[in-house]
Amino acid sequence: MDFTQLTSNFRWIIPETVITGCALLVLMVEAFRRSKGASLASGIICLAGSLVALYYARCLWNNNVTTFYGLYVIDNFGTFFKFVFLIILILISIVSMRYAAREEIGFGEYYALLLLGVLGMMVMVSSNSFITIFIGLEVMSLAIYILCGLLSGNLKSAEASLKYFLLGAFATAFLLYGIALTYASSGTVDVKELAWLIKEQCFDFTYVFFCGMALLIVGFGFKIAAVPFHMWTPDVYEGAPTSITAYMATGVKAAAFGAFLRVFYTGFFPFIEDWSAILWFIAVLTMIVGNIIALVQNNIKRLLAYSSIAHAGYILVAFVTGDKVLLSSILFYLMVYAFMNIGAFTIVMLLGRKGEPNEEIESYAGLAGRHPFIALSMSIFLLSLTGIPPLAGFMGKFYIFSAAIKARYYWLAVIGVLNSAVAAYYYLRVLMYMYFKEPERELGAIDLSPAYVIVILISIAALLYMGILPRDVLLLAQKSVSIF
Repeated sequence: MDFTQLTSNFRWIIPETVITGCALLVLMVEAFRRSKGASLASGIICLAGSLVALYYARCLWNNNVTTFYGLYVIDNFGTFFKFVFLIILILISIVSMRYAAREEIGFGEYYALLLLGVLGMMVMVSSNSFITIFIGLEVMSLAIYILCGLLSGNLKSAEASLKYFLLGAFATAFLLYGIALTYASSGTVDVKELAWLIKEQCFDFTYVFFCGMALLIVGFGFKIAAVPFHMWTPDVYEGAPTSITAYMATGVKAAAFGAFLRVFYTGFFPFIEDWSAILWFIAVLTMIVGNIIALVQNNIKRLLAYSSIAHAGYILVAFVTGDKVLLSSILFYLMVYAFMNIGAFTIVMLLGRKGEPNEEIESYAGLAGRHPFIALSMSIFLLSLTGIPPLAGFMGKFYIFSAAIKARYYWLAVIGVLNSAVAAYYYLRVLMYMYFKEPERELGAIDLSPAYVIVILISIAALLYMGILPRDVLLLAQKSVSIF
């Protein structure tokens, strides 16, 4: 490859280059830090880099280019997910400037790892090869393993980091072995080429090939926290810093679904009847287990963790339909889900203090009387998670269940709706504590800093906009899935 062609290829990965450059710059700033002001500078660099990368990602819209010898693809599908990741990074960067400083984790490595995690996510969703998907997955995962354990002196944080590392490595081995078996059967690691080879029946569809496909489902299932691969989720979400929990619950899930969709709706789509039957049962189990166990949770982060598991089940409802047009409902839901969860976890951060996280549901008792703005904001996020109109959570579930009905998966839609009704109990339970229960103890002064307020207001505005006027985002989602 000559230099001219090399530079031509790099013009398609400017967002990834900007994110990488900012991560390296943050590390350099941290290396020469002589005052606490440098950690704020690292946060500003992270935020500015995210905004610049978002601008350049916007410039990639409506381009369809395969580059770097077919390893990487630039299309609307990958670009939409990059929008989601960068929006998540922007919101987490803003809220971290206050939260990370409070928890004494506001050093440069924190922001560098946030940037590198998003870099891995971006690589995952734009990869056309199993090799680059794996590289993106590992870049993302290694950053998050470290981020989970940054709360110094906190045993739960250390446990979360170790548990996620051990189980994540185990799940990654399943994914890598699935890739190996697929390659051994087909002779290719290119996702598009695999689809062509299957269509033309260029190799024998042995048990080895189907075992490889099954192991890939296991690997992706772990990252999206689908049952029975969900065991790590509640403990890791509870122990990790709350800003990282929000980052994981939204970014990691979106990245995993993005890569999952590209692989199975491109490479393995000819076997839709085989893998959709498996995912049908996984979707049902995920919704039921997530919602039932959430009913008895008294810790708000564990409650939102099981809620996250249930929402993975809702997304899988549209995944199993096999209709490529209906996949837009998944992309729309992931965008909505990002704002709902980041908003809810921001409230959790807001109520906590150094050494006193106030994560039990009892801590929310009487919140409406003491801090009506915080209670109202949390109510909006929880009602959106429930699926109450006119909030975007309602439209997200409406499109998901409509996709199942259009594809004639009536029972799956019914099970999804019933599970949404069950979920209303534990979301409304928090509202009951905030509005109808007297507090047992005082929380002390709440630091309602501008960083928290900005993220809360942006999230509320986004949920109202996508709930009342969903058409614009849905059209973007529909253009994104047109590549399939």
